[in-house]
Amino acid sequence: MTTPTIVLVGHGMVGQRFLEALADRDLTSRARVIVLCEEPRPAYDRVQLTSYFSGTTPEGLSLVEAGFMEKHGIELHLGDPAVTIDREARTVTARSGLTVAYDTLVLATGSYPFVPPVPGKDAAGCFVYRTVEDLLAIEEYAMTSRTGAVVGGGLLGLEAAGALKGLGLTTHIVEFNPRLMSLQVDEGGGAALRRTVEDMGLIVHTGVGTQEIVTGPDGSVTGMSLSDGSALDADLVVFSAGVRPRDQLARECGLPVGERGGIVVDERCRTADEAVYAIGECALASDGRVYGLVAPGYQMAEVAANAIAGEAGTFDGADLSTKLKLLGVDVASFGDAHGATPGCLDVLYSDSRSGVYKKLVVSPEGVLLGGILVGDADSYGTLRPLTGSVPPVSPGQLVLPAGSGAPVALGVSSLPDEAVICSCHNVTKGTILAAITEHSCTTVPEVRKCTKAGTGCGSCVKVLGQLLPPAADQGLCGCFAFTRAELYEIVRALRITTYAELLDHHGRDTARGGDGCEICKPVVASVIASLAPAVGASGHILDGEQAALQDTNDHFLANLQKNGSYSIVPRIPGGEITPEKLIVIGEVARDFGLYTKITGGQRIDMFGARVEQLPMIWTRLVDAGFESGHAYGKSLRTVKSCVGQSWCRYGVQDSVRMAIDLELRYRGLRSPHKLKSAVSGCARECAEAQSKDFGVIATASGWNLYVGGNGGATPRHADLLAQDLSDAELVRLIDRFLMFYIRTADRLERTSTWLERVDGGLGHIRDVVVHDSLGICDELEALMAAHIANYRDEWADTLNDPERLRRFVSFVNAPDVPDPSVKFVPERDQVKPDLRLLAGPVLPVRTLSLEGTAGS
Repeated sequence: MTTPTIVLVGHGMVGQRFLEALADRDLTSRARVIVLCEEPRPAYDRVQLTSYFSGTTPEGLSLVEAGFMEKHGIELHLGDPAVTIDREARTVTARSGLTVAYDTLVLATGSYPFVPPVPGKDAAGCFVYRTVEDLLAIEEYAMTSRTGAVVGGGLLGLEAAGALKGLGLTTHIVEFNPRLMSLQVDEGGGAALRRTVEDMGLIVHTGVGTQEIVTGPDGSVTGMSLSDGSALDADLVVFSAGVRPRDQLARECGLPVGERGGIVVDERCRTADEAVYAIGECALASDGRVYGLVAPGYQMAEVAANAIAGEAGTFDGADLSTKLKLLGVDVASFGDAHGATPGCLDVLYSDSRSGVYKKLVVSPEGVLLGGILVGDADSYGTLRPLTGSVPPVSPGQLVLPAGSGAPVALGVSSLPDEAVICSCHNVTKGTILAAITEHSCTTVPEVRKCTKAGTGCGSCVKVLGQLLPPAADQGLCGCFAFTRAELYEIVRALRITTYAELLDHHGRDTARGGDGCEICKPVVASVIASLAPAVGASGHILDGEQAALQDTNDHFLANLQKNGSYSIVPRIPGGEITPEKLIVIGEVARDFGLYTKITGGQRIDMFGARVEQLPMIWTRLVDAGFESGHAYGKSLRTVKSCVGQSWCRYGVQDSVRMAIDLELRYRGLRSPHKLKSAVSGCARECAEAQSKDFGVIATASGWNLYVGGNGGATPRHADLLAQDLSDAELVRLIDRFLMFYIRTADRLERTSTWLERVDGGLGHIRDVVVHDSLGICDELEALMAAHIANYRDEWADTLNDPERLRRFVSFVNAPDVPDPSVKFVPERDQVKPDLRLLAGPVLPVRTLSLEGTAGS
């Protein structure tokens, strides 16, 4: 028996979903599967394409799990699109000349960007916004551009405009319709969206068309002329005026196509040729529509796989609901959003000051027909599944904002089990609950893996989290039933200054009167230190009870190394240092025999100091003007910088000055985890700001602020929080962000993990930090101001306190005896630990026994 061959033409999001559907039905083991892909890379998340400009790599956008093709025996030909189809011979020929015979052919060729037929459209500097390669080309061209224009104010148009602005270009949006996103929002929603977009510094032109792309003598773009007679200066133009089905292959091989494009298919996604299927944006469905959203495409992929496997299933239309975040603004529409149903009524809420617009469309009987949400789409996940039913609360309550006094009782618990939570994969609430109860899914990633919910457009992820049961015990440890964030609020509100007081009054019954544990001691120490000015506590971590709570590194204001020695890390703000201070570091390292290394954080580390040498070394460094670099603390480490506009020919702002200002402002700030930052003087990002907890990138108009980045074992690119900020705006937002993080993060939680864990994610952080949605920003700024006003260098204070200095000994009962186990061997003209002596664990402070051996 001959093995049948399935050929897939196109490997986008829908094409990959089709391959997964084949694998789910075990068809990949019973058929040869060949994929002809035009692009040079496997399928990637085109919905999240713009995230490339905020740091997501092309590889990070991939939708293909490692080893998927090999596991299922799928033959993938990248960069080799199909060019002809011979239906009579049942063969497909690729651009390379490869000819493949098929038993079943599936067309998933997607769509192509529509470029208006205006003079100059092919000039150098004109681009479309569709693929990773398009974005790479735009990014490169933008390096020598100053002003950009986007033709089209729809979904992709706004994303393209945000990308150009993020690249530092003055950006115009030209939209022929009278409002932005005319397909998704009505006049009121468009007005709210426009106000918000213009507040971000983008220049919007609606109700006008592009007449001509003006070019210079070298043939490159210099401007645009518009239909109202006006003109724009621009040296980069992005066309994002809609898409058209890619049906050329079907046309050329004689398959029927629609009058306005699209390969005609039936309810089984089969064309007029029973051996050929079409799915996704290239297909004209049996209801006469071409669907340009990913969810209908995924449904078509499932239906086609069913048909090939001989299983039931039809495509009879799809939900056109969408929820997106464009330029940081939530925009959603669902159901009969424009009120086309006869006799329907509108329920409206509009707040032009905050850019929020909500409209629900209901029938006279109260049935929810659809809606539009701009600026606040948190309720989308529960409203959309209720479409077609009478909600359990009045429509007026559904549009009023939280805190307005309206008793809104609508939540995910009110949805029936048959409500579709994930429209991309048609996953119901009942299926998700079954995954939680029957498959023991306890986290959103586990639910996503088990059900595929949340793996499409992602708009349902928040609802998935709401369906999960709360954790049984959120307490920090066995001593406290409170989280770190709750302990922070208790310490702040009650002005608690000692760990003992907190444990006695707020510990668990079994812990009160005890000594606590190694989990909560350093956590509470950090909380009290970060709140010291506000609650009246001593700010020094080596004072009184505080000293006993610290871990080894904080205990000695230095990082313990593997052979029992310590590191010396003076602060060098921005990496800027004078020759005199360099000489001092060199002399100290030479005189004490320390290993020296220039780090990636633009500092000079010195290693190999014995504990009793630390005060002597720091005396010389403090006298030379150095202070603690806090390399040992859960606090700010460094603010890295490039050389900026002072030296670099690409620099647009003084990144060195800003880095120094920020490092000196936040030095010594105790937090749940270490903090790293960087400032880049232009979009070329030499300081790697997008891998930091908070990073700053200069633009021609100011600064862009990114938050939640992380290097290390689980790297994460930071997210854009705000754009084109002045110096004062930038500092104010960082103040708020850091204090909100310190206030609400869990123990040892980096900003990257915290941002992903917080309900609402980046949107919620932006609401709180930028828009002051909780009304706490004055308080956050006051806490930061108190920290700055009360900052004192920990090492300078320690050197002036004999009691604190008493701890810097190797043996508590023989303070004058150096630790004989700290040995070094030479290497590359310096020293390194003698690894032959490191068989056991490092013990920082020990007792010298009478026999001269080290005891516990």
